[in-house]
Amino acid sequence: MTGQNAEVSSYDSRRQVLYWRLLARLFDPEEQAALESASLAVVEDIGLPPALLDPKVSVDSTVQRHPELAAEFDGLMVPEQRATTASDDEGAGERDREEEVRRAALVSKVLLNVFAAGSGTVTAGQLSQWQSDAGWLERALGCEPGDLRGGRTGRPVPEIGPELGAIEADLVRRMHLREVLADPALASRLTPSMSLIEQLLRDKGNLSGVALANAKSLIRRFVDEVAEVLRTQVEKSTVGALDRSVPPKRVFRNLDLDRTIWKNLTNWSPEEERLYVDRLYYRHTARKTTPQRLIVVVDQSGSMVDSMVNCTILASIFAGLPKVDVHLIAYDTRAIDLTPWVDDPFETLLRTNLGGGNDGPVAMAMARPKITEPRSTVMVWISDFYEFGRSQPLFEGIEAVHRSGVKFIPVGSVTSSGRQEVNPWFRERFKALGTPVVSGHIRGLVHELKTFLT
Repeated sequence: MTGQNAEVSSYDSRRQVLYWRLLARLFDPEEQAALESASLAVVEDIGLPPALLDPKVSVDSTVQRHPELAAEFDGLMVPEQRATTASDDEGAGERDREEEVRRAALVSKVLLNVFAAGSGTVTAGQLSQWQSDAGWLERALGCEPGDLRGGRTGRPVPEIGPELGAIEADLVRRMHLREVLADPALASRLTPSMSLIEQLLRDKGNLSGVALANAKSLIRRFVDEVAEVLRTQVEKSTVGALDRSVPPKRVFRNLDLDRTIWKNLTNWSPEEERLYVDRLYYRHTARKTTPQRLIVVVDQSGSMVDSMVNCTILASIFAGLPKVDVHLIAYDTRAIDLTPWVDDPFETLLRTNLGGGNDGPVAMAMARPKITEPRSTVMVWISDFYEFGRSQPLFEGIEAVHRSGVKFIPVGSVTSSGRQEVNPWFRERFKALGTPVVSGHIRGLVHELKTFLT
């Protein structure tokens, strides 16, 4: 073996040691002494801190002690668009191989901290540390912290977000949440997430005093954060067509200079080299806004909490648009009209009762009287549509609403991850009706609504 090949093999061996250690740690909590000692030697040899090998040390703590590593974690796992042509520069090749070993150590750190979540009771501090480490993983993948778990990124990593959400949900379930909420110091360490909000909404009836106040504060923080993101999506999507029946406002900022010059070219005087303008032209800025009624029906049974939270917030945002009359109904085995509180998603969520079965026909009986002008009404129905013995009555009600002229939009779910599960029986009938189920991601519903409401 030549010297250069031996050197390449040495770098490959170091990288493999780090990744073998990662796999061993992920699938077996017991330390493998040989892999641990070999990994320590590799890390020290390339000038990285040994703390990278300790899963109990957060990425935050590591970066605080070694600030220069922060920039290396950012975009660490984004595929690089580099030229594939070989380099004749042996020095550059060696640096690249050493960089790959360094990258393996950093990747191992962030993956191990996030995916080796352990078992047993979880404290508020442990949950907070995991959420911070998950944020570093999202940064390594080129996203903002929280984007993958919240489904707010368009990057091609759709499967990682749901898995991170599942781990976070498990951590929340293993935490003695009531005791944590009763202690203001511990409660202040909690970072709002969909998994945490689900547990708070399910358990709110058992909370009182300080614990209830802390729970409400966390829900309010989460609602405000999600609302800010959704409001941006709606604002980008709700620009109506120009209304040319409204005369343009004759102010300077609306002056259409190009059109004014073009229309007055016949008044050009070659002798004087001057353009005489006998008419000014202005741009139209008024938008068509037709009064519309939006009826949102949300299944709040079982695991539909993600849909309930997102749709409640989305309904409140659309309720703030001009000439859009929004009604919100939630149902399980009973239906509740949440329209009086639709402007305040926080108050709406406090009135929900997650869990139990579902009875779609009961919700339809409450929704249909709200339809006064079918052709200016859109009905959004969010559910997995598992109605069992009530499937046929519910579909007949939906079919009647659709044929009356109402724009009916069935949505499998409106989740952070975009995952959805819909009863195949309903899916096929919706397709035949010409109202296929909208993608489960919130962006799909925003797009459908803006098409109708603008």
